[in-house]
Amino acid sequence: MTIDFKNVYVQGVSTVAGPYEAKGPLRANFDKKYTKDLYCGAASFEQAEVKLLEDSLKILLKKTKIDKKEIDLVIAGDLLNQITSSTYAMLEMHSPFLGIYSACATSIEGLLIGAAFIDGGKIDNCIAATSSHNMSSEKQFRNPTEYGSPKPKTATFTATGGASILLSNKPSRIRVVNGTIGTVIDYDQHDPFHMGATMAPAAADTLYKYFRDTKTTPNDFDIILTGDLGIYGKEILKDLLKSDHQIELGDQYNDCGVMLYDLKTQQEVLAGGSGPVCSALVNYSTIIKGLEDGTYKKVLLVATGALFSPTFVYQKQPILSIAHAICLEAI
Repeated sequence: MTIDFKNVYVQGVSTVAGPYEAKGPLRANFDKKYTKDLYCGAASFEQAEVKLLEDSLKILLKKTKIDKKEIDLVIAGDLLNQITSSTYAMLEMHSPFLGIYSACATSIEGLLIGAAFIDGGKIDNCIAATSSHNMSSEKQFRNPTEYGSPKPKTATFTATGGASILLSNKPSRIRVVNGTIGTVIDYDQHDPFHMGATMAPAAADTLYKYFRDTKTTPNDFDIILTGDLGIYGKEILKDLLKSDHQIELGDQYNDCGVMLYDLKTQQEVLAGGSGPVCSALVNYSTIIKGLEDGTYKKVLLVATGALFSPTFVYQKQPILSIAHAICLEAI
């Protein structure tokens, strides 16, 4: 389903990065970086993730010069059970809160929901936020980190950070044009160490529907970014769009999981970045900046998520996926 928005604008963004992200090519664009270790000054990895999200919310409020009492709604989600990072981070906000989950597609889901509330006249402003943490996510979704199991080259590396964006009905330099809510896709994938292959079919489905519904082509955008398919999923997506829908993604296409790290020097990230904050860190630190300074005029952002739990993987069930898209335009 594709929705047009008439009166939704981006007022500001904030990004807080972990140590691996702080070593990547986008490091200069982040608002705050934790460079010492993955604890980020907290007592546990889970509490570190809460801190990262809290930091991003505080930075956003400071940058946009808005009091948290003025926030009509906060929408947030993460990878942890019961989205605990998001809920604990909301304690200091004292704002109406909606917790959401689309795995690594959560950031765009939040934008779509917030934009719908604003465009429908129900609220004036909304914060959409997300977080993830390499260690808290890895030990929940894959082998316990203490096990030390080697990973195949197709595996991705969960990003560490927190990111927030403020939307409102007050005109600004960036407008939210439209977006497509994705559908759950089953491509009969069973390998939790190849998320690119799992999520690429969902990205292809959403992109096809977006182009069809909006009567646009890839050439209508300065840049098209998928969430975190990594180096292998990126190529699978291009092949699927070309073979199934006769759509070719050109040089304007890239993947946030590929952009977040230097894949030549940071070989520990394997196929690239993943996690809800992966695409948010790239989009909010770099793409929004590009829209503000005139580098980009129109961008299409597609976040991808693998919808699974270890329990279902152990029960030999396929790993499902989803992708959501949103278009932003400089005005």
